Amino acid sequence: MSDTSGLITPALVDLYLAPEDKSEALYALAQRLVAEGRVADLDGFLADIAAREAQAPTGLGEGIGIPHCRSAHVTQPSLAFGRSPRGVDFDAPDGRPADLIFMIAAPDGADDEHLKILSALARRLMDPDFTGALRTADSPSAVAALVNGEEVPGAAAPAAPAGPQGALRLVAVTSCPTGIAHTYMAAKALELAAARVGAQIEVETQGSAGSTRLDPSVIAAADAVIFAHDVEVRDRARFAGKPTVDVGVKAGVNRADELVAEAARLAAEAGPAGAAAPAPARTAAAGEHWAQRLRKYLMTGVSYMIPFVAAGGLLIALGFAIGGYQIASAPSVLGHFDWTSQHSWAALLFQTGKTSFGFLVPILSGFIAYAIADRAALAAGIVGGAVSVAVGAGFLGGIVAGLAAGLLVLWMVRWRVPQAIAGIMPVVVIPLLSVALVGLLMFVVVGSPIASAMSGLTSWLNGLSGTNAILLGLLLGAMMAFDMGGPLNKVAYTFAAGALTTAGVNPDAGSLKVMAAVMAAGMTPPLGLALATVVRKRLFTPEERENGKAAWVLGASFITEGAIPFAAADPLRVIPAGILGSMTAGGLTMAFGSTLRAPHGGIWVLPLIGSPFLYVTAIAAGTVVTAGAVVLLKGMRKPAPAAHAPAAEPELVAAV
Repeated sequence: MSDTSGLITPALVDLYLAPEDKSEALYALAQRLVAEGRVADLDGFLADIAAREAQAPTGLGEGIGIPHCRSAHVTQPSLAFGRSPRGVDFDAPDGRPADLIFMIAAPDGADDEHLKILSALARRLMDPDFTGALRTADSPSAVAALVNGEEVPGAAAPAAPAGPQGALRLVAVTSCPTGIAHTYMAAKALELAAARVGAQIEVETQGSAGSTRLDPSVIAAADAVIFAHDVEVRDRARFAGKPTVDVGVKAGVNRADELVAEAARLAAEAGPAGAAAPAPARTAAAGEHWAQRLRKYLMTGVSYMIPFVAAGGLLIALGFAIGGYQIASAPSVLGHFDWTSQHSWAALLFQTGKTSFGFLVPILSGFIAYAIADRAALAAGIVGGAVSVAVGAGFLGGIVAGLAAGLLVLWMVRWRVPQAIAGIMPVVVIPLLSVALVGLLMFVVVGSPIASAMSGLTSWLNGLSGTNAILLGLLLGAMMAFDMGGPLNKVAYTFAAGALTTAGVNPDAGSLKVMAAVMAAGMTPPLGLALATVVRKRLFTPEERENGKAAWVLGASFITEGAIPFAAADPLRVIPAGILGSMTAGGLTMAFGSTLRAPHGGIWVLPLIGSPFLYVTAIAAGTVVTAGAVVLLKGMRKPAPAAHAPAAEPELVAAV
């Protein structure tokens, strides 16, 4: 078969891998990549692997583990393989330790041909014959030949065998955050599951190796659709009206037979292909609670809003820094710009930032709606957000408008309509009716009450002082550290980022103090744990000390998730210590009156923080409290035993 450009060599194969735990397994395989020149920085690469592991476990079940990442420290796409006689726990859904471990390493911006090879391997890992051969291979050369010699680079995976006339016809889309492994494993699992029941299926893999779009005629003829994805499906409107099973990519790998059966049931209920409604018809993600879906909708809106907050806030802060607070009353630069005037440049920065801020609520609302009902809901969501701004309902109104628009459109796309008007439903009828109804809702029904609530919230934030301000800082600090990137952390952050929309041009707005407190509280857990690994090394395992090095940078950059490896290993000591430190930082920040217009950035936006010296003091105090508390609590038990080899990979589940 074709050359695979040395994706794996015998030197990258360990047939007698005998680690104590997952961390040692990853360290051993990464060392082989470093020794072969495939990875330039061991610690940096292990940190990237750890970050990918933090998103979700990489144990597939059936004794297979596939730790993988894209990393700037990888010099060329590579595989390292380990076979462990006693197995290594990769948190597989079936609980079985992995005896076959593939470490997949891809560089940032890896070329398509190599990514296609990685994709092919991911598919082949779902083949029992292939994994059986790996288990019986008697030499590293045999393993390398097996991996390199059975797939034509860039070749498409064979399609599922065609079923008999009248067989169930399915289409599917699979995708995962890195687009390397799970994307293609889910595709292969679905193909095999469909073949087992005599169904026809074509899968579009939206991965790093690119994707070949499903032919429109194939989609039109399909009886049902399966989405197995952890990132948004591209051009979802192509699957208009088809009965849809919508799940995460891991479900596509582990429960493919169930998904095919569910798709068959939905297809039977819907009738012949093409008889369904003219727009996307979603089903709820399997097993997902309504509160989880609501959080996903809100966080989608916030994620699209954040760039506008960051750009607008920083430009406003720069305008103030250059021109003083009086720049807020400067005339429009449209007809008064002087290229040589510092005042004009300050006004330009301020007015551009203020314009950016004007998009916050419409974008928040529009993409909440988009998360619920896809592109068909964007118009109603954005207009609803704009109306919210017009009536003074602010970001609370934007949330209500986005949810209302999304749910309204989700209902409308399920209408069964005559074929004659089906084509204009998504471009005329749905936008017209949804925009009108959401406008009515916001202008006439809920806009005024929400505006009153927003006015009260703004007055309360701006009037915060003394004990009340400190108490709010303590509460937000505790929320930021309680789950370190989880739901409570995101609630506190969303409240702070949303409240920035109420700040206006007031340099001392209470919402700016809230944002400062939230960022300070989010920085202290990783910083405190990093400090603890320095002052009391014996209390931490070698892999935790390695994680501590990365935690310095993560904490300084306001990435609270840098503390997760420590919390996962020792939650009863680390989480309370983190909460104490974050409460200290949040409370002191509010007491000092520090302000912040940027929703992110950590120490890198320090020049734009109000009262920066006091702000750093608050963070330092929180860091010391966290370190002191964790050292005290860990010191009450027997010191952690040293592992045989250091690594930077935490055993944990995703922090969302």
